[in-house]
Amino acid sequence: MASNAKPPPESPKQREESVSSGFRHFKVALSTVLTMEIIMQLANIFGYPKGLIDDFHRADSMIIGALKMVNTMEERGQIAPHDISQLLDSLKEIGNLGTASKVQELFLEHTDRAATDPVDTDPAAQPLNVTKSDSEKETKNQIFISFSFKALDKAEYLKKKIEESLGLGTCWICKERVEVGQGIRDEIAKAMGLAKVVICAISKEYTNSIECQREVNLASELKKTLIPVLLDDVQWPLMKSDGVPSGMAYIFADMLYQKFFSENSADREVDLDGLINTLKGKLGSQPDPVPTPDPVPTPDPVPPLKPESDGSQPDPVPTPDPVPTPDPVPPLKPESDDTMSTFIRELKKTGCALYDKIQPIPYIKEKMYSVGKVFIEVGMERRDEHDSWKTLGSYHDIFPVEKGNPRIQVIEGEPGYGKSTLALQMVYDWCNKVSGSPFSGPDILICLNLRQLKGITSIAQAIKQFLLPLDSKLELLDVEHLISKNNIWVIFDAYDEYPDQHNRNNFVMQMLKGKILDHVNILLTTRSSCIPPGLGALTGRLRLTGFDDAAREQYVRKVVTGDDEAVKKILEQLNINPTLGVLCQAPLFSVMYAHLTHNKDGMLHEISSVTEFFGHMISCFLSHAQNKLSGADESPENLQTHADTHAALDKLAFEALTSKMQRLVWDRTFFVGKLGKDFYKLYVGVGILVEEEEIDIPAPGKLPQHKTVVRFYHKLFSEWYAAYHLIECVKSRSYILPENINLYDLKFLFMFACGLDQPGGSQVIKLLGERAEGAESVVLCTPQLKEWSHDIQTTVRGIVSRPVRIGRYRSRLLQPSTIQLLELASQHKIPISEVRLLKSFSSVDPDSLSLVLHSGLCLPSLSTLQELVIVTEPGREVTVDEWTGILNYTKRCQLLKSLQFRRCLLPWMDSFPTSLDNVEVVWAPLIGIHYYLRSGRWQNRSGEILTRGAYDDLVTKFREVLQHLRLAEAKESRERMK
Repeated sequence: MASNAKPPPESPKQREESVSSGFRHFKVALSTVLTMEIIMQLANIFGYPKGLIDDFHRADSMIIGALKMVNTMEERGQIAPHDISQLLDSLKEIGNLGTASKVQELFLEHTDRAATDPVDTDPAAQPLNVTKSDSEKETKNQIFISFSFKALDKAEYLKKKIEESLGLGTCWICKERVEVGQGIRDEIAKAMGLAKVVICAISKEYTNSIECQREVNLASELKKTLIPVLLDDVQWPLMKSDGVPSGMAYIFADMLYQKFFSENSADREVDLDGLINTLKGKLGSQPDPVPTPDPVPTPDPVPPLKPESDGSQPDPVPTPDPVPTPDPVPPLKPESDDTMSTFIRELKKTGCALYDKIQPIPYIKEKMYSVGKVFIEVGMERRDEHDSWKTLGSYHDIFPVEKGNPRIQVIEGEPGYGKSTLALQMVYDWCNKVSGSPFSGPDILICLNLRQLKGITSIAQAIKQFLLPLDSKLELLDVEHLISKNNIWVIFDAYDEYPDQHNRNNFVMQMLKGKILDHVNILLTTRSSCIPPGLGALTGRLRLTGFDDAAREQYVRKVVTGDDEAVKKILEQLNINPTLGVLCQAPLFSVMYAHLTHNKDGMLHEISSVTEFFGHMISCFLSHAQNKLSGADESPENLQTHADTHAALDKLAFEALTSKMQRLVWDRTFFVGKLGKDFYKLYVGVGILVEEEEIDIPAPGKLPQHKTVVRFYHKLFSEWYAAYHLIECVKSRSYILPENINLYDLKFLFMFACGLDQPGGSQVIKLLGERAEGAESVVLCTPQLKEWSHDIQTTVRGIVSRPVRIGRYRSRLLQPSTIQLLELASQHKIPISEVRLLKSFSSVDPDSLSLVLHSGLCLPSLSTLQELVIVTEPGREVTVDEWTGILNYTKRCQLLKSLQFRRCLLPWMDSFPTSLDNVEVVWAPLIGIHYYLRSGRWQNRSGEILTRGAYDDLVTKFREVLQHLRLAEAKESRERMK
């Protein structure tokens, strides 16, 4: 007789595990429908940093890039086990309803849940609620086994033994050999995405396998639980066959391994039991209990002797001798006031030597400035918890005093925006106890240039070797003790040039993640395209925005000249030439421009591109050097030859920039051998090349050796010379850009190449246009060309056939280049499908009828523009003048078909101009609310007209939603501070 009893209800823990398992399957399924184009669009909407986006591109395969994207969306709260509405909203915003519907279907299939904000589709087309067996979801392929193919038999035996205990199908292994260089296959990536645990079955061949290293890296990036299992008796930590530590050693550094190679069967069973219990704990099931030994039988109590009674008092119980107190253990290394004062004195001496050697113009070596004499505050913004950037008043506010603010701050900036100069100013403040500066407060301030720290394994070692004098009496243990307990602030400068950044377990990352010295305040500077991976949500993010007009004038008066008339002449050119004005937002360019103009070096007002500016600057450098050096050891003819012939330098710079490590430092002996003594002398003399001391890390037991190395004055100079070599490369039509290079990081390399050579530049743009992530590079490079060939017009046509986004927080260089490209496309009668202003619209210039952006730049009317979308900041209320100005702007866009407003409140108007009769005007003030301007009236999708009363109700609702958002933000902010 069949039982009608219902199964017992799931416990909360079972429900949670079921949801977690279904969501894990959904994430892998989601990764199969995300194309790279969709990933790029979503990443831009979500405001992901450029470095993170580049990680998606550099993945071994499409599926791995998608898995990383899905993982990132989960970390940032864009998808969650109970809610994917934010993802669906964003897919709708980019117009991809088909993908949105598919994603909703997958979510329903794997989690039995509907999204909280369903996609607008026909109800009849909604997917059926088809689910898989919960038990199948929760047990299938929970364990991924990574192994070297030479140890396949051992791996299969391990799989068999695990599944005997945990169930058939628990483990997944790849039985097909992956060839070297093929990369991780899609099925491997998917299986790892589904797994809860990754077992690294380590044999003798495992550490030398490139494919195994890739699997370990992927598991680490996907934040999988890793369990190293030794199939052979290998050395731990892991070493390669040449005795060099394996890259895996850093990932496994804090993990305990499990053995599975004992010859004795009994020992092997014990090892297996330990592994199974570990797996059960990681998978959420209860491990087998440790057997409790039988209790030791308690002996029968001995009856006490009955004392003889003689009427006297019993003898007192003798008091035992006191246990002697051991002598206190002395501290490992007692700190004395003398040690601390010596440490501070030596640090300040080194700091003074650094900040007292500022050279605004490299070739004027006789003019050295203290940083305090030349430093001007640059614009700075702080990113809040909602990924919005807010203006920061001063660098003094970098470490706020409020409770709960991050102790780690990352300062990002484009090349030449003054990151290193700012770091030196902080050192100056500490050394001189500058009043009012928070950087004068800490007991100890350490400033390390990461470019120099190749092979350094600890911050104490870096301090000892780079910041203390050679004859310092302080030992490494002294340094370790001093930094372990005092109020310490550390500045890590130039992370983008750090040679060991690819080792994810370097000491810098250990400190950033709080694994060591978690009491230290850290400030790290880097290029915007090279943000350290894996930083916690509580890490502060700041960025430098460059010089404004006031800062430029302040620098000219402070450093160049105090003469009012001279100051006026220097600055007026920036107002006449908009290209110069944009370039000179970068402090490096602004400083060069001010000095060159004051020295009357050429006609800078005629400059029309960054290539022309940089070329003029290089010519001035070489001209001054020739005037100095000619007649001494060199003839003018020889000097000119060296200035014009630099192919060897070009090649060295290009190979270094496009290498994985991007190491832009060379041994001087090697460099002179490649370039020749006379050439080397000229370029060091002019200041394009700079010599510096470096410490060569020796083998254990040997003393470090100092050597002289050479580098470019600034990374931009290396990109200038590398551009010449790139031009030579593209002359071969078969040339392909290296896959590993970061296009955005090397934007100046490509811009210079396009400006230096018209045919070569056209080929460079063609190559950039063929890359999935090349659109931004094309936008930056195209304005460098004097003429547009047919190929360039075809490439630009492809760029503007897709939505062109102008964000408020985009690169200061990218925004003007985008506007310039749109103007040129319009002039060439190329249709522009859509321009989308994302939080960048500020106002309308009534004279020119241009749209003014928050950056101060203007978007002129574009005759070939077909659709304009204005997405404002949440809560923006557009004024009548702004609304009228926008409508007047659209009159000049003859091909305009659509005008959209999102997230804003438009003013009530009784009538609209007839010029909009042929333009579809859409207004979406809130999510899910859309109005269309038809026959001079706002109507909803059902055709109902928006009356004045309904409009007033909408205004009330709009402001209530805004108030709710602000209260929620304030609450979240308070929670974070707790």
